[in-house]
Amino acid sequence: MLWRHGQTPWNLENRFQGTTDIELTDIGRAQARRAAGQLARLDPFAIVSSDLRRTRDTAAELAEVTGLDVTYDEALRETYAGAWQGLTHEEIIARFGDEYAAWKRGEPVRRGGGELETEVADRAAPLIERTAEKLPPGRALVVVSHGGAIRTTIGRLLGLPPGSWESLGGLSNCCWSVLGESVRGWRLLEHNASSLPEPVIGDDV
Repeated sequence: MLWRHGQTPWNLENRFQGTTDIELTDIGRAQARRAAGQLARLDPFAIVSSDLRRTRDTAAELAEVTGLDVTYDEALRETYAGAWQGLTHEEIIARFGDEYAAWKRGEPVRRGGGELETEVADRAAPLIERTAEKLPPGRALVVVSHGGAIRTTIGRLLGLPPGSWESLGGLSNCCWSVLGESVRGWRLLEHNASSLPEPVIGDDV
């Protein structure tokens, strides 16, 4: 389960957060509490989280109801976006229009002089794979991270070409995506979900 953090003030202002350490709003904390109650029903085995406040506070709600400890790792942080951080999307377009357009076309762009999306995947995806390998059979791992980092990580784990990662829709605050392992590797089972997954019966017949 790759779970995005709850709402922040900068989400409401449409500001690019990146690695800026923004806290949750009261609504964001309520979102995390509600989602944690649902995710706890999956009886997760482990929780790993970005070390930024918005993810730490989101993960804390699940830790509270499950009794699990949270492992924090900066590898799960959002993309560092340099000069873009703190700007609204309108301000980014006004100041970095060509760079923004290239990013939206799926080209490799160091937004604001920051990280490439592939570099985010390089740090986040291996951490998730190493942690998942330690799970007992049938047990779940909850990864608490950020919208952009989750999208790039899903793209990498599924083996999609980086230029197509933008085709994965965004995650709403405190929604999650579900990945499962198959004989041919990872499968995307649910995306931008806010309810528990239902069994899939007869999808190939």
